[in-house]
Order: sequence, then C-alpha cells, then structure tokens
Amino acid sequence: MNSLAYNKAIELLHDVSTPNGFLASAHDTSNYKRVWARDGVICGLAALSSGDEKLIETFKKTLETLAKNQHNTGTIPSNVLISKEHDEVSYGGLAGRVDAVTWYIIGICQYAFHQKDIDFYETHRQSIEKCLTLLEAWEFNNKHLLYVPLSGNWADEYITDGYVLYDQLLRIWALRSFNYFEKNDLISKKIDAITNQININFIPNSEDEKYHEKAYKEHDFGDYMPCSFSPAGYKNQFDAFANSLALFLNIGTKEFQEKIINYSSCLSNSLSLGLLPAFWPVITEKDEDWSLLKNNCKYEFRNYPFEFHNGGSWTMVNGFYGLGLIEKNELEKAKNILEKCNVANSKEAFSFYENFNSNTTLPNGVEKCAWSAAATVFLHQSIYSNFKFLK
Repeated sequence: MNSLAYNKAIELLHDVSTPNGFLASAHDTSNYKRVWARDGVICGLAALSSGDEKLIETFKKTLETLAKNQHNTGTIPSNVLISKEHDEVSYGGLAGRVDAVTWYIIGICQYAFHQKDIDFYETHRQSIEKCLTLLEAWEFNNKHLLYVPLSGNWADEYITDGYVLYDQLLRIWALRSFNYFEKNDLISKKIDAITNQININFIPNSEDEKYHEKAYKEHDFGDYMPCSFSPAGYKNQFDAFANSLALFLNIGTKEFQEKIINYSSCLSNSLSLGLLPAFWPVITEKDEDWSLLKNNCKYEFRNYPFEFHNGGSWTMVNGFYGLGLIEKNELEKAKNILEKCNVANSKEAFSFYENFNSNTTLPNGVEKCAWSAAATVFLHQSIYSNFKFLK
C-alpha cells in the first residue's frame, strides 16, 4: 500500500503543477484552481522531500508567484488566480490570513536550504523582512504573541481567535528557518521570548506571570496545549495541527510532550479511521460555541459534528503529526499514521479527499486535494529516506 499510495500522491502533485505554482486541487472547483500560500508551501515541502526536480521547480514558481503579489504592507496573498482573462489576488475572505505570511517565510527558507540556493534566499530576503515587521505589528501589545482574528488561519470556519497556538508555533518555525541564514542574536532572543510565552500561557503549572491570569487560573488544562485564548478566556479544544507542531519543533517539557503523544495516540486509536481529528471534542448544538461556529462561514455551513474543522480528520494534519512522532523517536507510531493516511487517501480509487467524517469515515470536501497527497509524500520520505526539514 505504501509504495502505491506514494506513487499516486506524486502523480497528483504533478497534476496540480502549473507554470505559476501548485494548485490546491486537480478537481474542477474554481476556488481551488488557484496558487495558495499555505497549500502551496505544504506541497512544496513534499516536493523537496521527494527530490522530484519538476515538483521542486513548481515549488519555486509557487514562491515566486506569492512574492510577486506581496502587498506593500508585507501581507502575503492567501491565494492568487492567474488566467488569460485576468489575475486576481486574495489576502483573505472574512478576515486576513495570518498563516499565509509564516508559511511563505518557511517556504522560502526550506527551498533555499535544501536546494543550496543562497541566491534565491537573498533575492527574497527583503520580502521576508517585510513579513517579519508585519508579524511584530500583529502582536499589538509587543508582548511576543500574535493576535489572530477569527477566520485568520487554515481553520477559517472554526472558533479559534486571539492568541492561537498554531500561529505562534508557525512563527517560531519561520523565525528559526530565517535565522539559519541570518545567525542574528536579536532573532534568537525573539524566538526564545515567543517560546517562553507559549510555555507560560499554554502549559499548566507555570509560576510566571500570565497574559490573562484570571482566565488561566479558571482554565482546566488537559494533557495537551489548548487551541487558543483571548480576553474572553481559553478555548480548550485539542488542536491536532498545533500540538503536532509543538512535538515537531520540540516546544514544552519532555514530560508534557509525552502527555501530548499519549493523548493523541488514545484519541486516534479510539476513532474508526485511526487518525487524529483536526479539533476535539466536537462542538454540537448544545454547546455554548455552536452559535459562533455556525455563523462563521461565508457561503455554506460545513462544520457539522465530526466533519471539516469540527472533528473531521485531515490526512494533511496527520502528516504533520507523523513528523512530530518521528521527532520524538516514535517511528512505529509514525509508520502507523502513514498507513492510516494512505488508507484514507485511497478511498474511491485514490481520490485524496480533503477530509473525512471521523465518526462515519465518509469523505468530505474537495477530492484530488493536493495537500492530502503532500502528507503521504513528506511523511513517507521522512520515515523511509530519513529526510529532515530545516527547523
């Protein structure tokens, strides 16, 4: 299965390759026929791990398309439509996309590192510096954590807002990648400051001063880092993507990381797909956050219980969970996650669906989804070829 799934994934990545970069899907869905920052960089990570020269070239074109359309404030496009009729640049829907900026920085640095192309890095260095200045501004209070609006990242129809864990961790990865080239003491200190604030505010038993002392004291911490907090308090859902990044980037104490792995293993093993859901537990009509969830959609509501962000399982997210497991020397668990990803991706003759209902296992969303294929590729190569990302 692993070999067949890998080859099918590579095939799909070729199908979504264009002269301007990776499209989000090979399916004829208009909003996915665009070069997306987040999707494109994740596909690019797969390309680098594969060693496929054509895919690596498409990654380079993806980054160049994003750089060409960077806003003068520093914002990176959420997505870019390039056609014979007209070009269309989007910086977000109901809100701007904070993670487009961090994924872009990660992408530039990963490409330059693995291709040993310092000239590519130098060409985009000023662009990255504009991004970093913008991220500083998005702290608002100059206390090291980004403040993210509702709908401000990949979970664009979910309930996270404020100090969102996922975005803090992506920023650390971006700064570490940038500082590989810069070797700048100020950047090192900034990385340490952000990491320290994550340890203080997202992990229990810290004695340091918190962002929100009242909310912290009232919050019942579990065996994972909560997804976000804001002036209104903490949201306690388990964010699989964020906690996977915490493992991958080695954030938190060794003991707490072991708790994350144990919680994640129990959760994935309890579900029919054997995969982590994006967020858990699900939000139902009986829950306080249901009203916020049901109204946070621009077109149609998709976050029914066990689907999409509301407890749906994404192979893309599980690919990063696998990377986190490898980082913690949990190779057999990583192999198991890869196998489960491949089984899910193979449904309906390798349709690579966007996500799956964690209860019924039925597919949801767009088929031929590029980053679902990307997860298979970068996790397979990390396990069987010992490929390592810059971090």
